[in-house]
Amino acid sequence: MAVPAKNIPAPDLVPIRRALLSVFDKTGLIDFAKALAAAGVELVSTGGTAKEIAAAGLAVRDVSELTGFPEIMDGRVKTLHPSVHGALLGVRDDPEHAKSMHDHHIQPIDLVVSNLYPFEEVRRSGAGYASIVENIDIGGPAMIRASAKNHAYVAIVTDPADYASVLNALEMNLGSLSLDFRKKLAAKAFARTATYDAAISGWFADTLEIEHPTWRAFGGRLDQVMRYGENPHQGAGFYLSGDKRPGVATARQLQGKQLSYNNINDTDAAFELVGEFDPTRSAAIAIIKHANPCGVAEGATLKAAYAKALACDPVSAYGGIVAMNRMLDAEAAEEIVKTFTEVIIAPDATDEAAAIIAAKKNLRLLVTGGLPDPRADGTVAKSVAGGLLVQSRDNAVVDDLELKVVTKRAPTPAEMADLKFAFRVAKHVKSNAIVYVKDGSTVGIGAGQMSRVDSSRIAARKAFDAAEAAGLAEPLTRGSVVASDAFFPFADGLLSAIEAGATAVIQPGGSMRDEDVIAAADEHGIAMVFTGVRHFRH
Repeated sequence: MAVPAKNIPAPDLVPIRRALLSVFDKTGLIDFAKALAAAGVELVSTGGTAKEIAAAGLAVRDVSELTGFPEIMDGRVKTLHPSVHGALLGVRDDPEHAKSMHDHHIQPIDLVVSNLYPFEEVRRSGAGYASIVENIDIGGPAMIRASAKNHAYVAIVTDPADYASVLNALEMNLGSLSLDFRKKLAAKAFARTATYDAAISGWFADTLEIEHPTWRAFGGRLDQVMRYGENPHQGAGFYLSGDKRPGVATARQLQGKQLSYNNINDTDAAFELVGEFDPTRSAAIAIIKHANPCGVAEGATLKAAYAKALACDPVSAYGGIVAMNRMLDAEAAEEIVKTFTEVIIAPDATDEAAAIIAAKKNLRLLVTGGLPDPRADGTVAKSVAGGLLVQSRDNAVVDDLELKVVTKRAPTPAEMADLKFAFRVAKHVKSNAIVYVKDGSTVGIGAGQMSRVDSSRIAARKAFDAAEAAGLAEPLTRGSVVASDAFFPFADGLLSAIEAGATAVIQPGGSMRDEDVIAAADEHGIAMVFTGVRHFRH
């Protein structure tokens, strides 16, 4: 049964006479405290916060004066006291609450300024277990939640970025804060503690290797409000989880207009794909359109790789995303800007390359400082009506798999290199996925079809169109290899690839009709390799 409410109306304006300040992040603290003091607000504080305020020459009461009890246990216990929480939770227009506050000498607190121990930062730093646990804040969240619950009488500030708006509101309302303003502060406060608790619970699950905790929480901080989502009638915002994995969320944007929802989605897909290619082995370029690759290639230089990737599907590349596994140089930049491109993302860029990109004022250039590790553990989530689907990141890498030749003919070394390349790309193509590769470059990609045969045919058709546009006598699928993200359920998908000119195939295997597919490959002298791992991507 729910706790009954007394339905006492909240006042619109609450005068701010006493403030409790207890913060870890002291950004802007002294200027804010000075402004509060100048407005006649009594300052109460704790520990290091009180010392900084006093050092600035401001009058401040230590919280122990309110509680009659000193801070103990290395500061773990300082605000967890009825004199503090009674001052925060008391409903001042309730006669019983008012009597309790009077009888126990509890002085009301009208404004709380609190932010939390840096649990998220300490966790990301690689600190040990004990240090991480020590940075789980207890008193802070308790005060924040108490203040937010009693927003009818208390204002709670959890973000230094809000100091200016609080002072402005106080000035506008002659030393008071409105109910609407207090509600907005409370909403932000509850969101902050929820995100904080999500980080803690997620860390415990990871540390204890609990794959599927009974309660699962995700949190993030708003980075930007977007003009719209996938379509103009949809609202959208971009939230940062705090994960430092190199990519669009952690990148520095050197130039160009604001990224859109679709830009961010596609750029993430592009950089995750190019992260599969070791930059010490060769330069690699991935061109993405609508979260699917339309061209991927390796080369001795970025310029060479870009030319090969573009040749795979120059029509689809228009307005696409270009990702690379090495520092963007001037030669590559000059080639890329010849085709209309939305975003370029790279680990870094030379000054000369950045200057070339700068001539295209709307072209976004992002630098990440590194590549995402395709082998790293991680969690991904997808919303469905009424719930979330949560799974571990697909971190299977073809170089780590035990490849099994199942046909009479084994692939040549050149074919095997291309087969591995094709399977790396197929991992990042929407299912059903078919990828043709020749000489370290995609030459045909079929994505997102309901039938694997259709994906094979679409990829072959794109290769034919690209060859025609380039003035080639025949499509580059002739003499190529082909990868499938999942097994061929029937021989017809394989036969379609053979018809396109493929000489070797890589696929997971595992179909009830594997024997039929292997027999068809042997009949046509095709080499086939099983990986034992599939890469569905829906």
